[in-house]
Amino acid sequence: MTTPISFTPPAGARAYHLRTARGEFAVVDAPVATGAEPRGVALLLPGFTGSKEDFHFLHEPLAARGYRTIAVDGRGQNESDGPADDEAPYAQQELARDVLAQAAALDTPLHLVGHSLGGQIARAAVLLDHSPFISFTLLASGPGQISPSQQQRVKLLHDALAVMTMPEVWQAILAMGPPEEVGGPARGFGELALLRRRWLNHKPAQLLATGRQLLVEPDRVTELAAVPLPFHVLSGARDDTWPVTVLDDMAVRLGADRTVIPGAEHSPNMDQPLPTAHALADFWDKHPQQY
Repeated sequence: MTTPISFTPPAGARAYHLRTARGEFAVVDAPVATGAEPRGVALLLPGFTGSKEDFHFLHEPLAARGYRTIAVDGRGQNESDGPADDEAPYAQQELARDVLAQAAALDTPLHLVGHSLGGQIARAAVLLDHSPFISFTLLASGPGQISPSQQQRVKLLHDALAVMTMPEVWQAILAMGPPEEVGGPARGFGELALLRRRWLNHKPAQLLATGRQLLVEPDRVTELAAVPLPFHVLSGARDDTWPVTVLDDMAVRLGADRTVIPGAEHSPNMDQPLPTAHALADFWDKHPQQY
């Protein structure tokens, strides 16, 4: 069952805008828990229509394991600014360079985690320059384009954005039943109000450009496997966006650690945050940051 969404940062975490060479990005930065031995730092990238808030329930258990975690809104996502009508700044290579700029601004070796679309953007960043990163976890993020059923829904969203306002599209999303990549499972009224606010904060050009990326993304697993980083493929036991068997195969091709979270679907970070946090920390513990 999905954990209720919260837009309030967890206890001890700080919300601010991270200044980088490529602009400012909204982040939630959660320090290591008091009394815990510092073990490393992680950068968390959200998926399509998502935001840094999707990781709220990971921060505290990871802090208790000794990890500082920084979840970020990408360019044009939620509280990070970006152009509303120009799609060029949202090309995958541009978003990948944003990730590298975020890493440079944090100025410490990082465990990189990308959820869904965020995993493919993170992959592009790693392929440009892996040196800022200690490890890379693909969280419910597959090797190439999304499944045919999700392609159909993202195409519908793309067509709607071309002719409707953001509030009108939100109503259409609710009417058709939000897919995994557009809002997740049905929620209560209060949660829908929060999700609506986040939706309206997104820049239409960001949604158009990144939605198109999900439809055409090539399989770059062979390229990624040549990068000298430890990899981790983590998913729920069921996934409509990339079938679990596809993720299993990707893990084999990468020589990656593989974790399947029981009772979770496309968003293990929301569906089962505690076992997801433990799986991340277990993987990171095997690849410690050198202090």
